[in-house]
Amino acid sequence: MLDDAKNRFALFLHSGLMLDDAKNRFALFLHSGLMLDDAKNRFALFLHSGLMMMMNNGETKMIKLGDLRPSQLLYTFGIGSLIDLPNMSVLVMGLDDWDTSRCQPVTEERLLAALRLRLGSQLQKLSMPPFDPDAKDHDNPFGPQIGVPVVPFPRWLRCSRCNHISTVDSGLFKLKSVPYYPDRTRYVHINCNKAKEPPALPVRFVVACKNGHLHDFPWTDYVHRGQRCSEKTSVLILKEVGVSGEASDIIVKCESCGMERRMGDALGPGGSDVLPSCKAWHPHLRTRDKDGCSEPLRVTLLGASNAWFPITLSAISIPNSATRLIQILHDNWATLEPVTSLDILRAFRQTPFFSFLTEFSDEEIWDAIVKKRASEDQADTRDNEEESLKIPEWEVFSNPEGSPVTDDFKLRAVAPPAGYEKFIEKTVLVERIREVRAIMNFTRIESPGDFMDGDEIPEERLAPLSRKDPTWLPAAEVHGEGLFLHFKESAIREWYEKRAVKKRNQLFFTGHIGWRKMRKIEPNDHGFPSLRYVMLHSFAHGLMRQLSIECGYTAASIRERIYSRYSEDPEELSMAGILIYTAASDSEGTLGGLVNLGDPETLGRHIDQALEQIRVCASDPLCAEHLPTENTTGIHGAACHACLFAPETSCERGNKYLDRATLVETFSMQGTAFFE
Repeated sequence: MLDDAKNRFALFLHSGLMLDDAKNRFALFLHSGLMLDDAKNRFALFLHSGLMMMMNNGETKMIKLGDLRPSQLLYTFGIGSLIDLPNMSVLVMGLDDWDTSRCQPVTEERLLAALRLRLGSQLQKLSMPPFDPDAKDHDNPFGPQIGVPVVPFPRWLRCSRCNHISTVDSGLFKLKSVPYYPDRTRYVHINCNKAKEPPALPVRFVVACKNGHLHDFPWTDYVHRGQRCSEKTSVLILKEVGVSGEASDIIVKCESCGMERRMGDALGPGGSDVLPSCKAWHPHLRTRDKDGCSEPLRVTLLGASNAWFPITLSAISIPNSATRLIQILHDNWATLEPVTSLDILRAFRQTPFFSFLTEFSDEEIWDAIVKKRASEDQADTRDNEEESLKIPEWEVFSNPEGSPVTDDFKLRAVAPPAGYEKFIEKTVLVERIREVRAIMNFTRIESPGDFMDGDEIPEERLAPLSRKDPTWLPAAEVHGEGLFLHFKESAIREWYEKRAVKKRNQLFFTGHIGWRKMRKIEPNDHGFPSLRYVMLHSFAHGLMRQLSIECGYTAASIRERIYSRYSEDPEELSMAGILIYTAASDSEGTLGGLVNLGDPETLGRHIDQALEQIRVCASDPLCAEHLPTENTTGIHGAACHACLFAPETSCERGNKYLDRATLVETFSMQGTAFFE
């Protein structure tokens, strides 16, 4: 739950998503239906303050279940993920079931172009999840129900008193809710022989595979070892015979025929052998893959961290024009795109939604719209031209003096940190910044961090967000502040000429090849970022850890963006810089804590402390002696959780390509330190 009422998501029961006077408030609702394959019977995640809706025919019942942050729909509880609520568990449905008429468009053309290269030209826009901007009373349980659809999953429930397990559509369980108390929504066992309507909770186990498929645990087949029960009906119970809660102490038993089996058989080394083959089921889409699936199923627990990994892409909003009108069109293109004639423009300008254009005439605006559409049509005809997200950002950050100032972007250049003028050319205070993040796919079992980047994940591992190629993607628009450090290219090239540095670079390259060979990623020598990136990345991590102590932001709320590119041709672009920033959906990201630390004296002191902290690690000498070729779980040198590793939300490379020996001298390595 968020304390800020203006930036809260709410979890409800029906189909849609709802919002009060703020634009970042979602709600999750639960529909009274139970069947996954029945389009009329499903739970839905909503964005608003409404709590419940009941229709006379009994088909629809909507109940508020809880609250979610906007960013959680991208990073924690996105499409295809399980939301483990206090008394039930639900699965977020695919884009086909979302009410797109209530989705607010998000404008970020560079990000949209990059996503089109990956997902296809049919992708038209980025949008926030559905919401109702006119909703005011977020405590009204009978308000309009608009939100993100979800279904109950797993579909097997266990009675908390008699331990009987069955599916939600078996007729043994009933949904009960209390308006205004979403945490009390639960299923009850209506005919329990040990208590009156005790709570029924979701079972703890589901099965999934590396290709993104998800299934209920096959309880009936498992207890009968693939055979049919000798009785006409099977009555199953799930009980624990010990007090440890270990899998070996959990037994599933058929009371009809007396057969039983311990869960340890499914969770042990040979667990996949006792489970049926994967049926290629995508419950969030209510479909199966036509080609089937050869991957073995694995048992996973509710709330397990490997059950869902999002694959996201983000971009910093960079002003792309010096003229105010063109910039306004760029920032509000999602609103202006439906304008196809001058008459339509004049009609639209009579509404309050177009008040941002009051200083321009109809003819000026229409001419600008026509020119923008013409430039987009020319861009669409390019043959797979690579759209870089970082090069335009680098060009603005490295030359902040001429950058335009907008409501979402403001830069101010200051002197380099005191004492580091030899290494850093300048510091840029990013007083206002806007970042747009979008989710493209997701994986299960295997994290995207097990691969180099999203482009190298095998296609069969990527679970889709919709049944067909998506025409839109969920996105989050966040605002924040940050610091950009522009390193001197001459200092990096001089450091790179050292013999020890070249040897360390080759060692990382060897580890890079071994890491890709282990994961069967071809070609093995592709995608190595060089030791330049390792040094910049390591410096960003060390400085983030130090700044989080001083500026008041948590370590998980500070993010990095590394700009590293090398070219031997002086006419071609080379980049060496880091952006440390915070971006949050509420006011936390814009408190000014990072910008205030950009003063040359203050920042120089913090860099001193950051380098001193990583000179000796609590895990030395093991950490200092670690080589990037020693194992295949990661590609890093002298780095660990005690010195350089950052939270998953902060690092753009999954804590790979880190080495404090590139910054300072360690116990086991000398001659490779950039900061001598």
